[in-house]
Amino acid sequence: MSGELEGAQYDLHAVTAGGAAALAREPGLRPVGVPHERELIALAEAVVRGSEAELADARSKALAALGPESFVAAAAVASNFERMDRIADATGIPLDTPLDAITAGMRAELGIDAFGSSANSPPVSAARRLLGRALAPLARYLMPALAGLSRRSTRRAP
Repeated sequence: MSGELEGAQYDLHAVTAGGAAALAREPGLRPVGVPHERELIALAEAVVRGSEAELADARSKALAALGPESFVAAAAVASNFERMDRIADATGIPLDTPLDAITAGMRAELGIDAFGSSANSPPVSAARRLLGRALAPLARYLMPALAGLSRRSTRRAP
């Protein structure tokens, strides 16, 4: 979604197909399209499930590829996402209702609905799937508007 909002095209199959290892062993797998993606994917994987040695290696390679400023930003994003994901999984937070319908096709294509945490979100009805498919091309315009509505309603809440 965020790539579409920026007007960029990314192939997320590289991430769900095994990440950095898949990119290395499958020459036909298209990269995501992000600069230094191999180092970024390896860093994210090491943060989530790597050993101390794998994390040290991933940090070293990412630092060399990205430079200090971008490396710190990437490490902060990876760490924050891991924190938010653990909190959402532990508390059973479902996927936001507007987002579940708009992303249903992408989640099915990438196999994301097979992840254990997807059990926290109720299934999307056939009617909402159709609505999501119809609204998906408008996501680049709808998402900022929905985010603005969400911020305004949060400010009004007691």
